[in-house]
Amino acid sequence: MGNRLTQIATRTGDDGTTSLGDNQRVAKDSLRIVALGDVDELNCHIGLLLCEELPDAVRHLLMEIQHQLFNLGGELSIPGFELLKGEAVLALDQALEAHNATLPRLKEFILPAGSRAAAQAHVCRTVARRAERSVVALGKGETLREAPRQYLNRLSDLMFVLARVLNRMHGGDDVYWKSERMQREENR
Repeated sequence: MGNRLTQIATRTGDDGTTSLGDNQRVAKDSLRIVALGDVDELNCHIGLLLCEELPDAVRHLLMEIQHQLFNLGGELSIPGFELLKGEAVLALDQALEAHNATLPRLKEFILPAGSRAAAQAHVCRTVARRAERSVVALGKGETLREAPRQYLNRLSDLMFVLARVLNRMHGGDDVYWKSERMQREENR
């Protein structure tokens, strides 16, 4: 990897470029930097979610996800480098299965609402989807491994499930979208 930061304000980016981990200079609006930024933003939103009251298992899972997102960002910052391992995708699959098994079947689409923690998990879900789209766009022009895209896809699904888990943490429930079908059923 490139040099560790010892000075934050270097002024080298004043020309609209930034350095990748291999010291290559690229435009700050390049697809690679956009993908890096989206992954970084996702990690920040997970950090905000960690400020909420969470079950210990969810807290530890999110902390591990933050480390894996940092690995993903490191991989994106060095073309051709591998930091995110396939085991990280498998870990998300296992967490997704375990948490989803505790939930009732969905009756309808749900709104990104409920508790504050659940709403923040939904923000994480949508930012993960954006990061995934950025990685897909980058992959159209450059060779990328499948793991980064798969990780973000699974993470978005997991954040949806965790939002549902967090809404139930203190006896709450999902906030269902009141579709015409659901309103008819309620009026019976």
